[in-house]
Amino acid sequence: MIYQISVPSVGTDVEEIRILEWHGEPGHRFESGDMIVELETHKALVEVRAAQSGVLRHILSAAGTWQRIGLPLALFSDDETEPLPTAAEAASSLAVEFEVT
Repeated sequence: MIYQISVPSVGTDVEEIRILEWHGEPGHRFESGDMIVELETHKALVEVRAAQSGVLRHILSAAGTWQRIGLPLALFSDDETEPLPTAAEAASSLAVEFEVT
């Protein structure tokens, strides 16, 4: 199944988050608990971790860019051979774990 990783809502006053660093390129397999991407608000760092194992398929927001809460960051799948949808919004949301520091 194809999933989208979206910008998590980390606080009521946060509307955008900057992508700091991806911890893998498309094709990289993540296990549950592995850090996928580091984000930052104007006041805090946010570590986004996989809640299940799978493969990072396509990065939609490059490091250094700002993205609004709820918009897709990347596509993730159970299997690297699954065809990707034509629009990221067609993918189901992937549950992620995140920590704000």
